[in-house]
Amino acid sequence: MSVAWSLAEDSKPESKRAKVENRPALSFTNEDKAGTIQLHDDALVVTLRIGGYNVKRVLVDQGSGAEIMYPDLYNRLGLKPEDLATYDSPLLSFDEKVVVSRGQIRLPVQVGSEVVEVDFIIVDAYSPYTAIVARPWLHALGAVSSTLHLKVKYLFGDRTEELVGSQSVTR
Repeated sequence: MSVAWSLAEDSKPESKRAKVENRPALSFTNEDKAGTIQLHDDALVVTLRIGGYNVKRVLVDQGSGAEIMYPDLYNRLGLKPEDLATYDSPLLSFDEKVVVSRGQIRLPVQVGSEVVEVDFIIVDAYSPYTAIVARPWLHALGAVSSTLHLKVKYLFGDRTEELVGSQSVTR
């Protein structure tokens, strides 16, 4: 277990005292590789509950700053153009082409008991994924991802929870 330090007020306003808070560390070990085929360079692809539906083939991309939703999922969720807010910043796709968005929508993304509101940008482009969750989602969840271990770990209360990727879906 790691120890986090924070300052706590004593009864006297000018006095400060260190308060020790025990929280589990978010880390990965060789045991976390169990169930994966090693050596690999597979993407971290998971199933998430988005907008109340279980959604497969969601890419966790810690290198991206934008959460993306592709047309297949947009249509399956029954979203309509009037559900979207305007989003007019250009985006670059994986092949470095400029992609114009349809708009943006905020939807709840649930992992276990944790729910995070995510602003998805809807794009008209082909992808083997239904959506991409990125750094903003990881940061809001307080999570750490590992493509080597094909897992996302996050704290829930005083426990470490994990979301396990699907190597077979990735391949």
